[in-house]
Amino acid sequence: MINVEEKISVTSAPGVPQQRDGGMVDHAVRYADERHWDVLPGTWLEYADGVTRCSCALPACDAPGAHATRTNWVGHATGSATSARRMWAKEPRACVLLPTGRTFDIIEVSETAGCLALARMERMDTNLGPVASTPLGRMYFFVLAGNAPKVPALVRQHGWSPEAIDLIARGEGEYVPAPPTRIGVRGSVQWVRRPTDANRWLPDVDELMPQLAYACGQESRFRR
Repeated sequence: MINVEEKISVTSAPGVPQQRDGGMVDHAVRYADERHWDVLPGTWLEYADGVTRCSCALPACDAPGAHATRTNWVGHATGSATSARRMWAKEPRACVLLPTGRTFDIIEVSETAGCLALARMERMDTNLGPVASTPLGRMYFFVLAGNAPKVPALVRQHGWSPEAIDLIARGEGEYVPAPPTRIGVRGSVQWVRRPTDANRWLPDVDELMPQLAYACGQESRFRR
């Protein structure tokens, strides 16, 4: 069974400022300039008649205000702070998306499993990169770019079936919403472990997989 106390100790990390209209450009520029991450402007939230809607205008949008505006978005991301300022000047409310498979890959798990894994990693002094959480109950672990294809084999190596646990590797051709992007009325994406000079060098997924696979496996057993 998953230890709830471990989860509470991790999720008590400080949050981030709420997204404000026109304020996302500073975050996009910081990611590009300080971390050398590619950034991509996405959709945004619109408020009318007391209702919050995604700018895509789809009534059933599953990530309101937090997805790409076009299917061919790959060539429109930039790692230049100057270009980022120019792109967000066109629509200051646009969310910030971080393409994966370029300077980092993402291992996505549920918040429950992620908090358990993170608590265990911190006790073991595991080399960790930034970690983010979303208001949809998901957590993102940042690892070296190019690691995503290795994940299924690593999961099996640690005794689990990739199809049986809730663990997603995001690499080339994908993206994740960056803090402090808001997802509808649910809230903002937040840093659990913020990007700092200390975690600039990202870990190999091999270092994190023992704890991530274990935590996801325990969650899978608990839900049966």
